[in-house]
Amino acid sequence: MAIRQLRFEGDPLLRKKSREVTEINDRIKSLVEDMKETMYKEDGVGLAAPQIGILRRVVVIDVGDGTIELINPEFLYQEGEQIDIEGCLSVPGKSGKVKRPQKVKVRYMDLEGNEKIIEGTGLLAIALCHEIDHLNGILFIDKMIDSEK
Repeated sequence: MAIRQLRFEGDPLLRKKSREVTEINDRIKSLVEDMKETMYKEDGVGLAAPQIGILRRVVVIDVGDGTIELINPEFLYQEGEQIDIEGCLSVPGKSGKVKRPQKVKVRYMDLEGNEKIIEGTGLLAIALCHEIDHLNGILFIDKMIDSEK
């Protein structure tokens, strides 16, 4: 396990679309462990692989209920609307209001290769949307409707 170097706004890699994970091997499992360690060190609630320079569809999230590890996450359903203040480890010093769905349903694979579905509301819905955006080269500042800083 290792703390990885974060990529920051302006890094062209953050604007690229991540590739699907085709095999969950030791490299992917090690990547997930490094991502969790990096996320916790930086006091984040989520981290996507592109934020540490890896263009793979891998996300870790912890909104206070333990770590969720998502491989190849994709939206099945989005409902409602909420506006809340977001920030990002890759965009330090900036935060702002972003409109997101109130409820989402996401299909993903776990580290054993099992297909799973997670439903999220509130902060979990925001975190899922924010991190999946990273996999598609989108930053929260692209969707920001009002700046705080």
